[in-house]
Parts: sequence; structure tokens; C-alpha cells
Amino acid sequence: MPEILSGTLSPVRSASGERGGPEPGTRSPKDTFITVYGRKPVLEALHDAQLRVDKVILADGLRGEPVRAITAAARDRDVPVQWASAHRVKVLAGNGRHDQGVLADVVAPRMAPVGEFVAALAPGAPASVLVLDRLTNPANVGMILRSSTAAGLDGVLLPRRGVPAIDPLVVKASAGVAFRAPVLRAGTVEEGCAELAAAGFTLYGLDAGGESLLDAELPARVALVLGNETDGLSQSVRSFVDGLLAIPMHGGVESLGVASAGAVAAFELARRAR
Repeated sequence: MPEILSGTLSPVRSASGERGGPEPGTRSPKDTFITVYGRKPVLEALHDAQLRVDKVILADGLRGEPVRAITAAARDRDVPVQWASAHRVKVLAGNGRHDQGVLADVVAPRMAPVGEFVAALAPGAPASVLVLDRLTNPANVGMILRSSTAAGLDGVLLPRRGVPAIDPLVVKASAGVAFRAPVLRAGTVEEGCAELAAAGFTLYGLDAGGESLLDAELPARVALVLGNETDGLSQSVRSFVDGLLAIPMHGGVESLGVASAGAVAAFELARRAR
């Protein structure tokens, strides 16, 4: 993935715990941080020396040994701790049932808006990307992020709407790889596909009715779209694809789950890139 200058990161919260809107030339916080919530996930993030934790936010009045452990771990790493109302913590976590009054923003160093990603590509440089189109299962998202990172893909388009957020369930399914996965952000999958197409990417939908992915000639800049677990590619995204590709099946097997298909696609793109 092209290097994205760290100078584009912006301050995103005031001391009150409010997330500020991005100023001109700065990123949205959703394109910079992975928000981890819950006492155990936050403490694990603080204990992982490979992760850069930007800040911890606790609900007012929270007490007990787990809270003391979190504040002590944050103090040991010079991570700011802020306090906010319990309601505000739920809003920031995006989860009203499992935040336990605790969240942390973890810097995702390889996360970037699609626009930054394509702008950083050298003219004519090859690149391979997976696109997630309305997947619903967080475990599938996490496993695809893990496979794509392991394969060395340049990016995985994970829109902010229509796909599970990178939350503790996704992080767990990725075995922690989600924090350093090459995630590309866009408001919707359609917006992301449009930006990729404008940057010279040829988009293909992964679909059982397509020609063999293993035999097809692919261009230097290619994006493979993985559809919903039940319904496959959405109609709105089909209008962006230039063709359909399929993973050949044998032994009477009709199809693979989307996470398995994503792994096959990721390593096939990586093989071609090498």
C-alpha cells in the first residue's frame, strides 16, 4: 500500500470527549482510528506495545479494579484518559450494550481514505484491492482483513456504511490483524468504487457465473468485489463492474463462503503481482 503521510492525521476530540468534525485538509476520525470498547479489549490494546493508543475515554462515575487497571496501563504508556457521560461513551462506541463505559481510540497506521490511497499511487503503478459490498457478518470482515493483509494486498475497501464497523468482533476474527490491515475508507461502497474506477482500476465482481479467476487476464490495477453472504453482489455495485470472475469449483461443491472466497482471491491477486 502506498505510504500515507502521518501528517494528515488530525486532532479529533476535545477534552470533553467530543469528536470534532474534520477541518479542511484533515481526515475524519473514522478514517484514522479503530475504536475499541469494553474493559477487556481496551486493556488488551493498552498492553500491546505494537499498538498506538491515542486516548481512552471512561464514563463518569466508573469505579472498580478493572477501571484502576485501565487507568494505570494508560498512565504507564502516557495515554490521555478523558471522562464523559455514559450516554456519550455509548454514542462514541457506537454500541449501546457492550461498551461497559470504556473505549479507546487505536491508531490504524495503514487505514486511509480511498482518495488518499489513489493519490499516493505512482502514475501507472499496479495495485490490487478487494472491495466489500454489504457484507453483514463481522467475522467474515475480520477474516478477510486477515487474509488480505497476509497476502500483501494493497487495500481492502471497507465503506463506513453498509458493512460492519471494525469493532471488537471484527478485531477478534482477524486475530488482531485489523489494526494494521490496509483498510480503504469511503462513505459507501458505490463512492469507493467510483473513486477506484476514476483512478484507473478495473473492477470485477466475484460471482459464480463469471469466467475463471485463475485463468482470466487481469489488468495492472484491479479490484475484486465480494458480495453479501446471501444475496451476492448488489445491483448498485454491478453497474460499476467491468466483468464477473468465479473461483472454479470441483467435487460437487457449489460455492465457498465469502471469507474463504476472499482468501482465495487475495492470494491469487498476490501471486499475479509477484
